[in-house]
Amino acid sequence: MIQIGIVGCGVIGNRLADAIADHDRYELAAACDLDADRAEELAADHGTDRTATTTDHETLVGIDELDAVYVGVPPLAHREVVADALAADRHVICEKPIAADAETGRELAALEAETDRVTAVNLPFRYTPGFVRLRELVAAGEIGDPRRVELRFRFPEWPREWQDVAWLESRAQGGPLREVGTHFLFGVQELFGPIETVSADVGYSGPDTYEDDVVGTFRADGVRGTIDLLCDHEGDEENAITVVGDEASLSLTEWYRLVRDRGREGETTLVDERGDTVADLLTEFASAVDGDGGDLVSFAEATRVQEALDAVHASEGDRVRPGADGGGAP
Repeated sequence: MIQIGIVGCGVIGNRLADAIADHDRYELAAACDLDADRAEELAADHGTDRTATTTDHETLVGIDELDAVYVGVPPLAHREVVADALAADRHVICEKPIAADAETGRELAALEAETDRVTAVNLPFRYTPGFVRLRELVAAGEIGDPRRVELRFRFPEWPREWQDVAWLESRAQGGPLREVGTHFLFGVQELFGPIETVSADVGYSGPDTYEDDVVGTFRADGVRGTIDLLCDHEGDEENAITVVGDEASLSLTEWYRLVRDRGREGETTLVDERGDTVADLLTEFASAVDGDGGDLVSFAEATRVQEALDAVHASEGDRVRPGADGGGAP
């Protein structure tokens, strides 16, 4: 059994704990959160001894029996926790994004290159059935010559009600592009390689708060791409990646549903299953720990995505929506 500890017992940490409980290769050995009650609650929910909970990540990574650490803290804390876990000779799964900025991501990628520990970033499109099929069809030429890749995001409310964490409002480490756009820019990278020549017009909800209006363009392997993001409006939430070819287009919507559009021939749903991407990540991670390979997203790959995010934010950093007071969504 792989003895794993969780640092960060919020929504995502609890999801990972549930997946660990259902996986036959893992045992939840310890939990850490700045809120002691949250750490103790997660431990109790999963049969972990309360004495294995702490508010100090250094204490957790120093537990002798520990094999691996999941890092589920906000992005600004990733470097410290990941570095301390690797220094303690632990394998590491880091939540996306790799860090709040690409410079820190490159520091973590350098640490990754220096260690023999297994590392991974939780970017589930690597395993999502609909996205995997999209990638296969594009590579096989099923849509013809790719002409455009389009990313579209709509968030009527940010942060979303279920998230309930203030740091997601901050410009320094939050915002919908880091939290959600990372997945889709990773998807572009999976399809066409590193993203190049980014240009964007970015509006912010306040002087120190998240981006709420983005219109941008980029290129990846010669394919033109667009980013269209809008927050704080009436309507439904949307997240989509569409690849338009000269013979057909493919759209992944709602995170998992893949639809092919052949114009006059109409649309066909090709994939309509969510899969279990966290379980897949844990399985691949266990294979890598065993020395049997493992299809994992590296720190270096995740840093290339963060470089694209940084380029979007750097395109226009001072345009604030008129009337915004810096306090987040109105």
